[in-house]
Amino acid sequence: MFRLDTIVWVVIVFVTLVLALAIGIFIGQALRKKVAEAAIGSAEREADNIKLEAMREAEVNKNKILLEAQEESLRVKKEADKEYKERKNELQRLEKRLQQREDAQDKKSDALDNREQQLQHKLESVEARKAEAEALYQKRHEELERISGLTVEQAKQCLLDTVKNEVQHETAVMIKEMEARAKQEADKKAKEIIAGAIQRCAADHVAETTVSVVSLPNDEMKGRIIGREGRNIRTLESLTGVELIIDDTPEAVILSCFDAMKREVARLALEKLIIDGRVHPARIEEMVEKAKKEVETSIREEGESATFETGVHGLHPELIRLLGKMKFRTSYGQNVLRHSIEVSQLCGLMAAELGVDVTLAKRAGLLHDIGKAVNHDIEGSHIELGVALCKKYHESPLIINAVEAHHGDVEPQSIIAVLVQAADAISAARPGARRETLESYIKRLESLEAISNSFDGVEKSFAIQAGRELRIMIIPDKVNDDQMVLLARDIAKKIESELEYPGNIKVNLIRETRAVEYAK
Repeated sequence: MFRLDTIVWVVIVFVTLVLALAIGIFIGQALRKKVAEAAIGSAEREADNIKLEAMREAEVNKNKILLEAQEESLRVKKEADKEYKERKNELQRLEKRLQQREDAQDKKSDALDNREQQLQHKLESVEARKAEAEALYQKRHEELERISGLTVEQAKQCLLDTVKNEVQHETAVMIKEMEARAKQEADKKAKEIIAGAIQRCAADHVAETTVSVVSLPNDEMKGRIIGREGRNIRTLESLTGVELIIDDTPEAVILSCFDAMKREVARLALEKLIIDGRVHPARIEEMVEKAKKEVETSIREEGESATFETGVHGLHPELIRLLGKMKFRTSYGQNVLRHSIEVSQLCGLMAAELGVDVTLAKRAGLLHDIGKAVNHDIEGSHIELGVALCKKYHESPLIINAVEAHHGDVEPQSIIAVLVQAADAISAARPGARRETLESYIKRLESLEAISNSFDGVEKSFAIQAGRELRIMIIPDKVNDDQMVLLARDIAKKIESELEYPGNIKVNLIRETRAVEYAK
């Protein structure tokens, strides 16, 4: 029973709770609905307010935008109106300028028409005058032909001949002046080149003699050299071809011979005999043979030394031997080998100045007198023999021509041949190069100056260039320019009649007038 009541109460409580819960839920839902409805109403009112506010704001913005659009429209319209006015004004200016140009062109066209009409009138006038001038020209020609008796063609030919002769004369005068100027410049340049070559090539010259002196240790040696009944001296003289002069000269024997090579062989043989002390025919013959071999060796060494000194290489060995042989040859007292070396060096110096092959020029200068090495053994001039030797040992045609032309026997065919001629003359013209004592040389120069000083009007005179030029200073108050020519001729004639000299002597007169004043 208790359990049933309890269950009933529990059920009642449960039902009550359920009902209460249901009522609470219903009331909560009603309240929630009411609150929701109130919120919705409030939201709707707020939305309406927002909508109204948005509408008002949109209306304001719309009005503002419309106002701005109207203002922009007015601004654009104003700018368009302004641009339109400017363009209209520009067009008006252009139209005005075009109109002005059209007016100017019309005026120019009118002026050109007037000018054309004037030119037409002038042209007609010129044509008329031209016809009149032609008529007068023709009439003048006819009158000239009548007066001169020549036709027009004949007159033209006469005039052309006259002009041709004048042109030929003027051309000849011009050519002569140009030739004189070119010759003067060429002479000046040649003198500069030759002077430079001479300055750079200072060669020594030794006068060769025809005797050699051999010193003896004592006078007793003279008797041993003579030998019994003179057999030793006869043997030595016959083997060497040299004459031995044994006189009263103390402790000396003189060897005399024009052939320097034979004299050198005899000197060497005699010196060897003196050193050895055994002097008899067999020993003399042995020493002479040794001396000949030594001289032959010396000849080859001298030839090689000459080629080395001049820088000429590639010569045939026989040509080198002949060069060395020229050491024992002299020409007018001048050693031929030293002369050839000097000519070679001068040719090289002048060729370098002219831009010619220096090596070839030196070769031609060294070989130009090669014929003198054999011309005492073979018949013929040294030029002919030199040309034959150069051909035999296959020297170039240029070298052969230089050898053949160095004394002017044939025409030089190259600049090198001309250089060899000049260098040969320079080497031979040096003071002391050829056999002439210093006293006679100075006497000749003094004689030249004395002859020139003997003439009236001469102030000073100088013999220069080894006596090849006489430079004379003239007193300008006593001798004028015309008288100078006659004075130079008189001096030259007197020199020719009173002096003996090699080559030519240039008589050079100088007349100079100076005016000096001092500013105070």
